[in-house]
Amino acid sequence: MHLLTSEKLAVFRGERLVLSGISLVLKPGGMVVLRGANGAGKSTLLRALAGLTPLAAGQLLWNGAPALADRAAHAQRLAWLGHQDAVKPALTAAEHVPVSALALVGLERFAALPARMLSAGQKRRLALARVAASGRALWLLDEPTTGLDAESVARFETLCATHRAGGGMIVASTHLPLTARDVQEIRL
Repeated sequence: MHLLTSEKLAVFRGERLVLSGISLVLKPGGMVVLRGANGAGKSTLLRALAGLTPLAAGQLLWNGAPALADRAAHAQRLAWLGHQDAVKPALTAAEHVPVSALALVGLERFAALPARMLSAGQKRRLALARVAASGRALWLLDEPTTGLDAESVARFETLCATHRAGGGMIVASTHLPLTARDVQEIRL
């Protein structure tokens, strides 16, 4: 059983204290949605949970042990989706992920198309397919629905439900309402 716990996290960005006293417990099948205005610290918290931004205070634990003691092991636990889609323009969609993962996001008919030919929303869906195909227990998603149409948001919600049903965990920032059940919400 995997368990992610943060205890009184504090994070600086430059000289500014962006977050302090952030605690959460995420169990298998759990989802935390981060909400707040632009600049409130949602992305900063996700980066801290990923080990990409140093903690000024507090602890991040995985199964009760310090999660960042072995950063390489922590990186293997998670799938990251930031603001950038991390899609290589010269590679085809199928060179990024298996066609079965493309089908999860409705891109299977574009399998042979170079990513540079995809629309912004299609690139975002391709990035989500990479997360879904990763097999990682923890998904950290920074505004994953940006650029998605209503049908694609519904597919995203299905991806999340499937991941959670298998014991996966998700922390996501979003400005859009999601229909996910049993979600913890943190307002920053």
